[in-house]
Amino acid sequence: MASLTLSCSSITPSSMAGSSRTHFPVLPLEFSCCEHHFQSRKRSGRGRHKSGSQPVVKAVAAAEAPPASQPSEQSEKKLRVLVAGGGIGGLVFALAAKKKGFEVIVFERDLSAIRGEGQYRGPIQIQSNALAALEAIDLDVADEVMRAGCVTGDRINGLVDGISGTWYVKFDTFTPAVERGLPVTRVISRMTLQRILASAVGEEIIQNGSNVVDFEDDGEKVMNIICRYGVCFIDLENLLQVTVTLDNGQQYEGDLLVGADGIRSKVRTKLFGPKDVTYSGYTCYTGIADFVPVDIESVGYRVFLGHKQYFVSSDVGAGKMQWYAFYNEPAGGTDKPGGKKERLLQLFEGWCDNVIDVLRATDEEAILRRDIFDRTPTLNWGKGRVTLLGDSIHAMQPNLGQGGCMAIEDGYQLAVDLVNAYDQSIESGKPVDVFSSLKSYEKARRLRVAIIHGMARMAAIMATTYRPYLGVGLGPLSFLTKFRIPHPGRVGGRFFVSLAMPSMLSWILGGNSSKLEGRSASCRLSDRASDQLSRWFDDDDALERALDGEWFLLPYGHEAASSEPIHMPRDKEQPLIFGSTSQEDSPGVSVVIRSPQVSTQHAQISYKNGYFYLSDLRSKHGTFVTDNEGRRHRIPPNFPTRFHPSDSIEFGSDKKTMFRVKVLRSSPKAAEKDEKEVFQAV
Repeated sequence: MASLTLSCSSITPSSMAGSSRTHFPVLPLEFSCCEHHFQSRKRSGRGRHKSGSQPVVKAVAAAEAPPASQPSEQSEKKLRVLVAGGGIGGLVFALAAKKKGFEVIVFERDLSAIRGEGQYRGPIQIQSNALAALEAIDLDVADEVMRAGCVTGDRINGLVDGISGTWYVKFDTFTPAVERGLPVTRVISRMTLQRILASAVGEEIIQNGSNVVDFEDDGEKVMNIICRYGVCFIDLENLLQVTVTLDNGQQYEGDLLVGADGIRSKVRTKLFGPKDVTYSGYTCYTGIADFVPVDIESVGYRVFLGHKQYFVSSDVGAGKMQWYAFYNEPAGGTDKPGGKKERLLQLFEGWCDNVIDVLRATDEEAILRRDIFDRTPTLNWGKGRVTLLGDSIHAMQPNLGQGGCMAIEDGYQLAVDLVNAYDQSIESGKPVDVFSSLKSYEKARRLRVAIIHGMARMAAIMATTYRPYLGVGLGPLSFLTKFRIPHPGRVGGRFFVSLAMPSMLSWILGGNSSKLEGRSASCRLSDRASDQLSRWFDDDDALERALDGEWFLLPYGHEAASSEPIHMPRDKEQPLIFGSTSQEDSPGVSVVIRSPQVSTQHAQISYKNGYFYLSDLRSKHGTFVTDNEGRRHRIPPNFPTRFHPSDSIEFGSDKKTMFRVKVLRSSPKAAEKDEKEVFQAV
């Protein structure tokens, strides 16, 4: 027989009169003036305004354990979870909690809008660790996300010198994934990802147009017991422990509240008080261009390094490239109307073609500017029955592409700890220990998040201190840059990063995989890389041979307007012969350049074994090559000299007949000769 113990002195006629609250009859009863724990719960209706506080009686039901074959009321009803924020982190957690059997309500101010660059429907990188967490939460949802995404982890990724375009360090994100049986990194439209997650969570769970502005953690409130004529009723009005208030005045109650409402979280502010976000020192321009690089098959994303500025470009599929341009300056800057693209071309003037070409291909209207802020993670992520998730507690800089990934991991871990607490309550016959489960979640996530947050900050510091050449950033000694002497810090940093990066990537991408339940450690047949991938890591020449495009000489300089682009065929039987007159008797294709310093037979370009070579035919004024580091040299007569994309070739020493080597996916139009609008000059 169930027994109930009451704090007898609290029961008075005045507390019973006129009551219209929800009652639950309990018969029979045994009375004494001490406390026990009552386990039965009843959920309040959604959207019900919370009534004023009432005199309460601390009471506990010590119900006799039911037979093992009959589930108790506790096993039939799980926690009611309130989620403030329907971004990626909030939706992933809501999905995980729903799959675990919890009752979930998500409050989102505007489900159709995505914060930051997402308002331009920009993509987000979902790396292997986050994709594996999604698989553990809901395999069907993970499959849909991966089908919609563009795989970038199956190619070369890494750091590049912004001026020369040469590789600084290459990242292998493919091997750490497949060795641990994880999906390969992808990028996906934020809108697409949100749509997939929202559909899986269910529109009946998401309260769109709902903005949480306040909450009250009523952890100390318990049930009212009302007795009359020997019959006692349990008032369950205040049993649910957290009440949120929306901007329209509506209130909702639940067993716990998860703040997933972004970097300027109202839930965080209520928990810990107002605190300013931390400015990274960088403003960020971002855009998406209809542009397909010639190395699209071999390169996924690159980070171009410069002194106090850097640039990131990534394939996002469908013939588009997404890019981010970071520049070190005070927060709060603005651009003149229609002036973002113009300023970017000024800021990155002299950088390699990979940067300039994608900027020129971007429409002004597609460029967004925002300052980059983050939040330093704290030791405590919540209080009582309220906790935080994602950007609301550990907003990080985008340099590692792990901000959204950490929020996804958070959502998985929180749902696991809640269901573990619930299972323990079933075994013990005690109420669910929400407080301990939230602390367990914090403990599981705190160290990993803090390390990755620190790594993201270090990446920005690296760009701030990066100097490609001696003299950069040295004021009076800046003249040293013309000698193109590699900075010692650049050389030492490259050694350190090359040494540490494999272990760092392995831990970032796979360090959480052992904690994931419900997924098998197996690779997907669709996640396959080119059989040339390992060679591309070790051999830059192999990367050059993999370029998917045609080679051209594009005229530039003072007298370039009289010339047209020159196609270089990949045919060893068709060399190009350059001279001031036609060379009809010579094998190959004759290219006539009428310039005072161009000899009758001046130079020859030939193709052999996948490479192009330039030979000077003992011309009077010489043939010159300027490489992507800006080093200019005269090639020796009759000695084939290999050249590369972005190199400049000059016929004669007066710099009046100059061509830029470019690899293009389509032939340039003769009408587009103005290199100021189409091509960058050295």
